[in-house]
Amino acid sequence: MRFQLVFPMAIGCVLLLLNCEDKQSSKKTNTTVIKDSTLNETKIIPKKKANPEFPVLSDKNAMEFFLEYEKENKDDKVRITTDFGIIEIQLYTKTKFHRANFVYLTKRNYFNGTQFYRVVKDFVIQGGSSDDYNLAKRRQKIGKYLLPPDTKQGYTHKRGAISMPSSEMENAYKLASPFQFFIIQRNGGADYLDKDYTVFGEVTSGMDVVDKIANVKTDEGDWPLQNVYIRKVELISAL
Repeated sequence: MRFQLVFPMAIGCVLLLLNCEDKQSSKKTNTTVIKDSTLNETKIIPKKKANPEFPVLSDKNAMEFFLEYEKENKDDKVRITTDFGIIEIQLYTKTKFHRANFVYLTKRNYFNGTQFYRVVKDFVIQGGSSDDYNLAKRRQKIGKYLLPPDTKQGYTHKRGAISMPSSEMENAYKLASPFQFFIIQRNGGADYLDKDYTVFGEVTSGMDVVDKIANVKTDEGDWPLQNVYIRKVELISAL
């Protein structure tokens, strides 16, 4: 009779102890989960906007920019790779704004993929533009500005001279379009251009390439019937 009473009581005590252990275990597990979750939480730090490497140029700031730029960028030799071969050019240091502009555009990779879009046999080949619709976007990133002429340095439009055309818009001061250039191909040169356009360099190697380009077939507007690409323009030395 005593055995019968003690046995149920023993079972009850065991169940009570097991129940208490389950609660303690559950309590510890929940605490661990919450703690791990807190440790794994990450903070999101907003990224700072990077300042542009170059300013957008305009008529208001271009001359001041190139005045400083030419002091730090003394490059004076350029290699132009075309579909017809390589043309190498010596830039003149006296025409500092035009030299600095050409060096700047070269370092910005502006000329790569443009074309010799105007060809006049026995006269000039003109490059730096294209029929690519992305060219306008490329120019927009660089800016919109013109360069004043610098025609009193004693340089002439001899055969092989590299010069800068005036802007497409009419202006009495012959302000130059900074994105384009032309090379005199005519034997004997074209000295009648000396007072109006700025000569800022000359071809030192590759006049045979200039002659080949000058002989391509063109339409009535002097645009080559087959595109003559400037594949790459690069600086090859510095002062």
